[in-house]
Amino acid sequence: MRNIDRFHKDLDALTELGESLQFALIKALHGGTKLTEILKKAGVSDERVQQIIQSNLVFSNQYEAWYTESLALVRQLIPDRAKDFIGMYEKPKGRRDITYGNYVIQDYLQGLRVTRHGDVIVDGTAAVPQYQQQLNILMAAKRRFESSLFEIKQLVQADLLDSEIGAAQELHKSGFLRAAGAVAGVVLEKHLGQVCDNHQITISKKHPGIADLNELLKANGVIDVAQWRHVGFLADIRNLCDHNKKSEPTSDNIRDIIDGTNKVLKTIT
Repeated sequence: MRNIDRFHKDLDALTELGESLQFALIKALHGGTKLTEILKKAGVSDERVQQIIQSNLVFSNQYEAWYTESLALVRQLIPDRAKDFIGMYEKPKGRRDITYGNYVIQDYLQGLRVTRHGDVIVDGTAAVPQYQQQLNILMAAKRRFESSLFEIKQLVQADLLDSEIGAAQELHKSGFLRAAGAVAGVVLEKHLGQVCDNHQITISKKHPGIADLNELLKANGVIDVAQWRHVGFLADIRNLCDHNKKSEPTSDNIRDIIDGTNKVLKTIT
């Protein structure tokens, strides 16, 4: 399956799951009777209402996986909305008081409920508009993908990089270790450069290497420390293949850089 088709399929699946999670959240907070009332007012058919009400989907069990995959797609399709998407989930730094306005999905998942003198100040119901906004952002990402505004060249490049990784795997199988590592290194470097473009990060060096791009992505908050260390590890193997003629890369080294690059292609966007 081509990357463009996979992307479309992933978006369809995530938006469908997202809508189901919305129903599951409302059901958990307000009960099936209230959800039925909401759905019928929205003109949902009786058959569909029954399917939704009878679903065993639990929001707290499925949300984290949905969030992680959705955030990766939002970052690639509409990176300017990624911060908003994260803000609906993560607790704001420096928050002193918890109110309806700053209650986030992370609070709901931890069962946070604030009362004062027996009165409920804020509870899980405050998570509903936050989640609805996340779902709206994901829907906007889907519309962006389906419109002519999205630069299809990124997906074309992804197909090319997948092909080059395949070539590196074949070289590895045939025993051409340095060549396999060098090809994987080129793929990694190209991808990190594209990620910098996606996030509108200025690259001052004329010919930046993996280490340069890795530092830029970390400095701009695109990757975390664990990802930065992993890419640094892959850069060391690439340098061993390209420059160090005194020491030969091992088969395990090459497997690490090929598998690691594959992982980066899928998780750093």
